[in-house]
Amino acid sequence: MVVEFWTDAAPNTIENFKKLARAGFYNGTIFHRIVKAFMIQGGDPNSKDPSKENRYGEGGPGYKIKAEFNDHLHERGVISMAREPDPDSAGSQFFICLAPVPRLDHQYTTFGKLIKGDDVLAKIGDTPVSRNSMGEMSKPTKRVAIEKIDIVPAGSVH
Repeated sequence: MVVEFWTDAAPNTIENFKKLARAGFYNGTIFHRIVKAFMIQGGDPNSKDPSKENRYGEGGPGYKIKAEFNDHLHERGVISMAREPDPDSAGSQFFICLAPVPRLDHQYTTFGKLIKGDDVLAKIGDTPVSRNSMGEMSKPTKRVAIEKIDIVPAGSVH
């Protein structure tokens, strides 16, 4: 999948994401939460370790970043920061929308959109799921790992 960042919308969020990606922070993490017709969520360092499965969704980089709400909508393929109830509580976890989710607009920091790999997004979104510890049908029945996130210059992807 290839994402184009919206540098005008969330510059600090994008810099944080790039910093983590360049440091290899996301390598080996999984999409630990998949909600049909809603979104796929990843970026939790706990998800590198299957023995920490009961703590998936709780991990981060050890700091929080300030929200950068903007006018980009949560549409299919949009990448946005996951967070706790406090708007300024995002760290490393992110989600990619599988469909429009207007209830999240201006509530979560959108920072880019998928420009290549919608077929991959669809395949991940179709991963079979079971109930998680909170009772939500969102726990993938198999590991969908992020091998690596590369940051490349705009225009270098064909």
